[in-house]
Amino acid sequence: MIPVLFILNITFILLMIFGMLALVRLIYGPTAPDRVVGLDTMTTITVAAMIVYGTITAQVVMIDVALVYALLSFVATIYIARYIEEKKKEEM
Repeated sequence: MIPVLFILNITFILLMIFGMLALVRLIYGPTAPDRVVGLDTMTTITVAAMIVYGTITAQVVMIDVALVYALLSFVATIYIARYIEEKKKEEM
């Protein structure tokens, strides 16, 4: 049987690889919405990594921090999307 800690470590490594791919989208996104999607993906991966890290180290506070970070990330994404939408309306 594979130990749970080994699976969590592999999951953490995969999240870091996916985070790098999202960082590429964030940097090289040709348009602002592409960059917003990259940023949202990065924050989602960060939340998942916080939860995995909290599980590995048995720190419950990391899960609470991840929940707060996810909420703030959601609000920021909504704010950026509204800003881009208003900017498009002004250009028309």
